[in-house]
Amino acid sequence: MRYLSTRGGAASAGFRDILLGGLMEDGGLAVPQAYPHISGAELAAWRRLGYRELAFEIIRRYADDMAPAELKQIIDRTYTAAVFGSDDITPVRQLQPGFHVLGLSRGPTLAFKDIAMQLLGNLFEYVLAAAGHELNILGATSGDTGSSAEYAMRGKRGIRVFMLSPHRKMSPFQTAQMFSLQDPNIFNLAIRGVFDDCQDIVKSVSNDLAFKARHHIGAVNSINWARVVAQVVYYFKAYFAVTRSNEQQVSFAVPTGNFGNICAGHIARCMGLPIRQLILATNENDVLDQFFRTGIYRVRPPRQVVQTSSPSMDISKASNFERFIYDLIGRDAALVKRLWQQLDSEDVFDLSRTPHFARVADFGFVSGSSSHANRLDIIRRVYRDCGQIIDTHTADGVKVGLEHREEGVPLVCLETALPAKFAEAIREALGRDPDVPAGLENLERLPQRFTVLDPDVAVVKDFIERSCT
Repeated sequence: MRYLSTRGGAASAGFRDILLGGLMEDGGLAVPQAYPHISGAELAAWRRLGYRELAFEIIRRYADDMAPAELKQIIDRTYTAAVFGSDDITPVRQLQPGFHVLGLSRGPTLAFKDIAMQLLGNLFEYVLAAAGHELNILGATSGDTGSSAEYAMRGKRGIRVFMLSPHRKMSPFQTAQMFSLQDPNIFNLAIRGVFDDCQDIVKSVSNDLAFKARHHIGAVNSINWARVVAQVVYYFKAYFAVTRSNEQQVSFAVPTGNFGNICAGHIARCMGLPIRQLILATNENDVLDQFFRTGIYRVRPPRQVVQTSSPSMDISKASNFERFIYDLIGRDAALVKRLWQQLDSEDVFDLSRTPHFARVADFGFVSGSSSHANRLDIIRRVYRDCGQIIDTHTADGVKVGLEHREEGVPLVCLETALPAKFAEAIREALGRDPDVPAGLENLERLPQRFTVLDPDVAVVKDFIERSCT
């Protein structure tokens, strides 16, 4: 398996070559030359597999430059009951007949990002140890990526983590999960701005090839291909859990901010998983919903990004969206490059009057948005009718999923996080606090360690440089 850049200006590379990095040398994202197609016979055989075995069968097709025995050992060490609560790893629970929630929040930080990040941490450690190298991870988070990355990388030999987050714009629980860590290899940088400011800084640093090489900068955001591949696994797992034969189709409702989670669903569908619809759900920051309805992708300036009660989706520039557009326009790298140059200069591109936009339906995408009032209403309804409490992001997914639900087609909503991470909204909706997992009751009272910085690339580079000496 060889990997190309979405912008066509970088040499092809293997999985191990792209594992530690973020952007390709030309500023594009790594994509496989072709998605491996899974036959009906293979799907039938995979239906009987446990999570670890299924993960190995999928990931080895994308990481064929790793020794199978070593890859299997890393996967087996990652997906354990000790880390994720049970060997099921991603349990499916029913809300109504034919309507399910895929449990993705049983990892150490109570968010779906743990599923991929725990694997990434073990892959990083393995590759770095084999090469005798060190890695400085630079990432941006709107809430969950940061804590998942830090818990996966804390204490790892040869790894430092520099995580940028928007100052005072995450929930108190999310903030405490990150800032309470005292590990010397973890650096939390609270940026005076919004998530898009943080993400822009990460991309700017990654595009400085000399700085990147000198300081061994790597990425854990969803621009990292290995993270996306790890998320593909649970689409197959959920499909097998809610169907009895491979003749059935399933639709997935996915709360979406940076497009990474639903991009994994897109890849699973391209591999041959019988997905009927990929239902994209946004909050008030509905840039992606607007694209899928109109064909116009218009990025909002930071001052127009709304701070909401589903903060992990308070994103205007969806970094993984470039991978989907690459597929949508027939893998025309030159056109992708022009579109993103236009996006950088004008904050918009328009495919509405092109044949490309007409192909959106061919990829199964539909979309919708949700508001704070919608979230509260859905949380109340699910609690009243099903006796379950869901978090605010999952509520966005449920709301939009129900709008697009089709009779006879099982619908699976992807859970984003446990409600304990968003207690204020749960109290507003239900008049009670969500349950907090044992051992985390006093998390928000722990001492916090972080540095506040201006949204300035030079300032962040200087901090990294001083911390690495």
